[in-house]
Amino acid sequence: MKVVLSPHAERGAVVEGVARTAQVLGSTTSYWDYGPADAAVTLVAVHGFRGDHHGLEAIVGYLCSAHPNVRVIAPDLPGFGVSEPLADSRHDIDGYVRWLEAFLRELGLLGAAALLGHSFGTILVSAALAGGMPAPRAVLVNPIASPALSGPNALGTRLAVFYYWLGSRIPERVGFALLRWRVVTRGMSVTMAKTRDRALRRWIHNQHDLFFGAFARRDVVLEAFRASVTHDVSDYAPRIRIPVHLIAAEKDDITPVADQHRLVALFPHATLRVLEGVGHLIHYEVPQEAADEVAGFLLPRAP
Repeated sequence: MKVVLSPHAERGAVVEGVARTAQVLGSTTSYWDYGPADAAVTLVAVHGFRGDHHGLEAIVGYLCSAHPNVRVIAPDLPGFGVSEPLADSRHDIDGYVRWLEAFLRELGLLGAAALLGHSFGTILVSAALAGGMPAPRAVLVNPIASPALSGPNALGTRLAVFYYWLGSRIPERVGFALLRWRVVTRGMSVTMAKTRDRALRRWIHNQHDLFFGAFARRDVVLEAFRASVTHDVSDYAPRIRIPVHLIAAEKDDITPVADQHRLVALFPHATLRVLEGVGHLIHYEVPQEAADEVAGFLLPRAP
């Protein structure tokens, strides 16, 4: 498949990551290491549903190129990208929380690294923190602030529920192919992209074509999907005691802005920034603005 050059690369969002692996809970997790090992700030970035680490590379590129004292660790969630599925756990909230804590412990970053989650990743990060996993700070990009089935695109969510249900009921090989069907991927991509920049839209669609079907097995994506539509960050926010920064979107198809304002009030210590003119693809459409928000929240400020 042809690879479309990222428009963000032309604007300086270029950073080389070192591919590494770690043995976590009996399976291999692949992750990418950006920035110096002795950086003042380390951030672990957790991507969203059906994606992999590539989805956050534009944010990472802008962040690390502008701030050489930042290190970012970006894993592929187990069962997605090139990471192996979990060996002894379901790919649900509990399974991924166990994995995230074990992954951080394996890298010696438990309690030391800040956390960033995007979309489904915001639920996983929030669940881990609410369960007592230590971290100095956390950033939630496009947080899932309320149940997806009651959001502004509730009809689309119900269609997705039917799509995944159908994919689970038909024979394994056919169901796996249906769940990776590029026609459905393109429809999702066209709906979520809000930019009118043709070059940017072409790159976004190409990114989804390349990476949105990179899951290991049918059961992996089905378990993760059920988790993504039956939980949201508001389930965990009141129990998270560390400082949290929410980066939300004005035109998010999954969570309306009003719910983001209700969500931020549930945290003991949280701030909210709403980016205008963008939807659920902050990481693709306005990654520089997101990187600036992350840097402003995580890095020490001059008096």
